[in-house]
Amino acid sequence: MKWNAVPRRFDCAAKLPLPDPMKPYSLFLTSAAVLMISGARAQDGAVTFAPKEGPGQGKHVVFLSGDEEYRGEECLPVLAKILSDKHGFRTSVCFATGKDGTVDPNVNTTLSGSAALESADAIVILLRWRQWEDAAMARFDKAFKAGKPVIALRTSTHAFKFPDSSPWKSYNKFGKNVVGEDWVSHWGNHKVEATRGLIEPANTAHPVLRGVTDVFGDTDVYEAYPPADATILLRGQVLKGMAPSDPPAVYSKKRATDQVEQDVNTPMMPVAWVREFKQESGVTNKVFTTTMGSATDFVSEDLRRLVVNGVYWSLGMEVPARADVAISGTFTPSKYGFDGAKKGLKPVDFAPQAAK
Repeated sequence: MKWNAVPRRFDCAAKLPLPDPMKPYSLFLTSAAVLMISGARAQDGAVTFAPKEGPGQGKHVVFLSGDEEYRGEECLPVLAKILSDKHGFRTSVCFATGKDGTVDPNVNTTLSGSAALESADAIVILLRWRQWEDAAMARFDKAFKAGKPVIALRTSTHAFKFPDSSPWKSYNKFGKNVVGEDWVSHWGNHKVEATRGLIEPANTAHPVLRGVTDVFGDTDVYEAYPPADATILLRGQVLKGMAPSDPPAVYSKKRATDQVEQDVNTPMMPVAWVREFKQESGVTNKVFTTTMGSATDFVSEDLRRLVVNGVYWSLGMEVPARADVAISGTFTPSKYGFDGAKKGLKPVDFAPQAAK
């Protein structure tokens, strides 16, 4: 399924060009029109989706985007709209923005709409080495210390990178201490070997795996060693190529941790797990982590389902037998890579549009 992620503004007073009947025609919209069609609304820098009917009524899930590589600014609004449209959650998406208010994940100090964290019931993050300004970081810190669940995607293993002089420098270990791993290495060959997610046999009955049978992502497997208290849900089979039909890779590789050589798929690295993190205060946060999670990965229906299930589980709610994760509209994610973010777009421009 595909959607036009990047609406282009036009002057409503100007004469619109007629479509070429020989070519596909896409109507690009003003930000106001995007809000009307998508059901989103801009609120203090965040894009918020009003809840429809569903078990999530009364719950607010806040999504925090801010990574330079995996196009979180494109995929998090899609997941947010699924949760609001199909499951009844109110959702808000916050973005990294430049001085002009346009989305720019290369700016690692800003988080537009961070006030949404003040009413968050759960927090979904796709972050990479952020150094947020104090106001945003204080809101995140307060929500986390209150025990709000964390759903961490891909580079959120290395979400923060504050200088030693910062009062927030302890969050540089947020990945290792809370998420369950820090950045280690690309275990599969980056942009060459894709990932097939295989269910951990011992944990097939875990509620987060309900309805999940076929997970594929065109990102590579990360090297990861979650702590002993983590329940592993999926392991990542390194494939020989970038297609779901490609066979498993077969070669040996040294682990970064101890330099011991092993077959790249024996054992396979964990790519999804859950755990409960107990703070020194005694407060406990439920944590769901997957090291998959580029925008292109979320073409996989069952990866979307896995994350939606993770939200339900983290909030102590009954996980659906087969959660509806159909995308409202079309979804054409940009390929991951540095300096690949679309330029000149406001946060509302990333709100998914209905299919034409």
